[in-house]
Amino acid sequence: MSKIDLKQWVQEPVWFTGFAAALLACILGYLVNILVSEVNPGNWWGMTYGTVATLLMAGDVLYAAKRRMLRYNLGKSSSWVQFHLYGGALFAVLVLMHTGFRLPVGAMNWMLWILSLWVTGSGLFGVMLQRWIPTILSSGLSVEALYDRIPDLVAGIRERAERIVAGSTETVRDFYSATVAGALSAPQYRAIYFLDVTGGIKEKLKPFEYVRPLLTAEEKDRLSQVEEMFRTKLELDAHYTLQRPLRWWLYTHVPLSFALVILVVLHLYAVLVY
Repeated sequence: MSKIDLKQWVQEPVWFTGFAAALLACILGYLVNILVSEVNPGNWWGMTYGTVATLLMAGDVLYAAKRRMLRYNLGKSSSWVQFHLYGGALFAVLVLMHTGFRLPVGAMNWMLWILSLWVTGSGLFGVMLQRWIPTILSSGLSVEALYDRIPDLVAGIRERAERIVAGSTETVRDFYSATVAGALSAPQYRAIYFLDVTGGIKEKLKPFEYVRPLLTAEEKDRLSQVEEMFRTKLELDAHYTLQRPLRWWLYTHVPLSFALVILVVLHLYAVLVY
């Protein structure tokens, strides 16, 4: 039987092993716990689980703060990332243990419960996106681009292509207007890129081969320049399509993470004061 290489699945196996050990300890501890006593949020057991979960969340908050204090030496960034990932996962487990794996009671507790699971689940989903999307983009495309720069890059391509076409024959201008101009107007979202990173780019370039025999050598050179720009634009569309989920993930994960922190602080205040 072949040996499983954790490095194929996780970036730092030591952290994964530590997480697996902590998760196993939580499970075994909870099983022993329910044999000797009932667990609910208000007794000693539930409070202990809740306290550990809060400490883990505080560590995740420190990770967010560290990203905004890069000038200070607060340890390796990779270690903070791993703690954020695995600490967040353990946080969700401990929240469930804190409630005794029962549904919460009261609006505040419901919000805390839902946000805890959502933030953890969306965080794990984000890790999958951050590993999957860059891999497929680098495997099939020749250009690289940041999401925010793509509209400006497309506009630059359009301007250069229009300058080339402006001095060309009517055949090239008509071809450009009918086949290329619309695609160069703006970045385009195409769902096919999720299944095929090239998104049928070769098929979209085939019309260039149909018109090429009709042109002189000089016009063929102009057409080839436009074709290369068109290819680059199609690859930018792939970046635009595949990087968008990462942008939307930030909008659904980060603000709700801050909301969760605020609710936990309010929850602690209510527990300690009342």
